[in-house]
Amino acid sequence: MTVIVCGGGAAGMIAAGTAAKSADKVILIEKNDVLGKKLRITGKGRCNITNACDIEDMIGMYPVNGKFLYSALYTFTNDDIVELIESYGVKTKVERGGRVFPESDDARDVVSAMRKYALQPNVKLLKDEVKSLIIEDGKIKGVKTSGGTYKADSVIMCNGGASYPQTGSDGSGYRMAEKAGHTVITPTPSLVPLCTEEKWCADIMGLSLKNVEVTAFNSGNKKLYSGFGEMLFTHFGVSGPLILSLSAHIKKELRNGVTIRIDLKPALSNEQLDSRILRDFEQQKNKHIINALDGLLPKKLIPVVIDLSDIEPHKAVCEITREERKRLVDVFKGLTLTITGFRPLREAIITSGGIKTSEINSSTMESKLVPGLYFAGEIIDIDAYTGGYNLQAAWSTGYLAGMNAAVEK
Repeated sequence: MTVIVCGGGAAGMIAAGTAAKSADKVILIEKNDVLGKKLRITGKGRCNITNACDIEDMIGMYPVNGKFLYSALYTFTNDDIVELIESYGVKTKVERGGRVFPESDDARDVVSAMRKYALQPNVKLLKDEVKSLIIEDGKIKGVKTSGGTYKADSVIMCNGGASYPQTGSDGSGYRMAEKAGHTVITPTPSLVPLCTEEKWCADIMGLSLKNVEVTAFNSGNKKLYSGFGEMLFTHFGVSGPLILSLSAHIKKELRNGVTIRIDLKPALSNEQLDSRILRDFEQQKNKHIINALDGLLPKKLIPVVIDLSDIEPHKAVCEITREERKRLVDVFKGLTLTITGFRPLREAIITSGGIKTSEINSSTMESKLVPGLYFAGEIIDIDAYTGGYNLQAAWSTGYLAGMNAAVEK
């Protein structure tokens, strides 16, 4: 029994190691010099391995085809991946929101553990690029690579999506699957930075805001999403964990218009904030307002907030009217941006879209169209919010595919 695994990312490594338990031989084909190239940069290089929530709650974190993952997530759980990684000496910790990271805060430790799991004695690692699938009489028979032809009883496609092409996710897996008769839902960016109409974002690019609340609204002012956390201003608009999560919720509404409102002081009501501003103003009566907000705002943001409040920046604090103060509070509690679009697919953390789930057996990850062909990871049309859920989908589908691909039919 020979199994070929195409792609050495998260899904590919776990698929190879799992298949090796039952198969005589596993060939793991990876075109990069190293395994887990994308895994090394996830979670800002810390690697958000999974999330410590209940599996039932986790399924709700996949806005696209979450129910498809039911069998995979229960077969190989978040506890299972933590146990596997810790068995190779990598201790883990749980942070805010249930996010699981290595204690070392170093993604390379996770890659090292998964590499050891993948490269069992009966696994051969090939640095090569898969170019096409070999299908005869409707069944998978192997693959053709840049360097040769390899026969196999099963092939697992873990080629990734189309995000971060510099890590090897170039969408080639989609093209091969289409040639095999599969439907590919057009890949679009998911968990991606956002472009804004307002140009002042570029003036404060690099500024990071922590503990803010961001709410997205459609053109009819219906709330689409609200989240609390960290965001970042960039030359094109906004990014950061909070914005990436938000991006997954606004895809369908974007063409009709989406605005986001940033609450800079979510812990305070409008009245409490007004009282706080009054206290600060009492102590700085003779200062210009441009120099009187240091205790409330990052320095870079002060000119923007004053301008949006329609207050003359060199007006003395003692001359600020109640109406001007109200406008200031309104901007603090609702700094508004108009979203014009997503950044390109190559900048997305993950791809939304991929192999149509109705063409894959959710209990085995085997193709319903080509016996012996399996799929795992981001190549499948599933995506999730930030928090370790996308990686868990890769671990779970990879494990399930590896387990079933190695079973004699």
